[in-house]
Amino acid sequence: MRRPVIAVAAALAAGLLTLAAAPGFAQPGQVPLPGDGFKPPPMPPIKPYQTVAVTPPPRLDDASFSAFRRQLADVIAHKDRAALAKLVTAQNFFWIQDKDLADKRKSSIDNLARAVDLDAKDGSGWDILVGFANDPTAAELPQQKGVFCAPADPGVDPKAFEALGKATQTDPSEWGYPIKDTIEVHAAAEANSPVIEKLGMSLVRVLPDNTPPANQNEPFFLHVATPSGKSGYVDVQAISPLGGDQICYAKDARGWEIVGYFGGASQ
Repeated sequence: MRRPVIAVAAALAAGLLTLAAAPGFAQPGQVPLPGDGFKPPPMPPIKPYQTVAVTPPPRLDDASFSAFRRQLADVIAHKDRAALAKLVTAQNFFWIQDKDLADKRKSSIDNLARAVDLDAKDGSGWDILVGFANDPTAAELPQQKGVFCAPADPGVDPKAFEALGKATQTDPSEWGYPIKDTIEVHAAAEANSPVIEKLGMSLVRVLPDNTPPANQNEPFFLHVATPSGKSGYVDVQAISPLGGDQICYAKDARGWEIVGYFGGASQ
């Protein structure tokens, strides 16, 4: 599945982290405790790993696209579903996971709402759309000229990434990349803690023991392992996940509109 860049907190704090086990059931790799309790497996030792360079994803520098994203952001801020519907294509909306899940009997806005769980009581569906509206990157689909999907993927050497995964015994979901060069790595999960290292534009390993702060107003720091083998903490907004959901746009005589979605809620 794909996820929006701005929702990295959800991506890295939920998708990449150890999930709490349901009562009576252990998640794969968890260690059982007496009384039906479970704990995550011990973290593997942190060791240095090979640096794999990352090229930032391309921006879609089009004035009309920037204006459309601002309009989308305003609609989302007001949680105006009727206004959102006007920004979604009237026909042929696609929703791709392993196959096209769009229900052709329903409207495009209804399919988009299902994809992002727009009706979630906690407002998380609207939060997902906020992330897309704020992301300036997009790349044209090779198989669909004129369709641009966002956020765009960064450039990574696939062979080097595969070798990195084998060497560290990790999978792609455990990796992210800095949104810019020289991201500060702190000794503790606090902005005023000492800086122990700075990240360049290369892949960084996200460790599995992250938990969001109890107070959502507090900054969220990810526990990471740097290529040099150090353990430290990075502001969650400074790290983007590899992969994630994508929303797709196209432009016609009337302007830009939302035409599709990759990933989305489980069915």
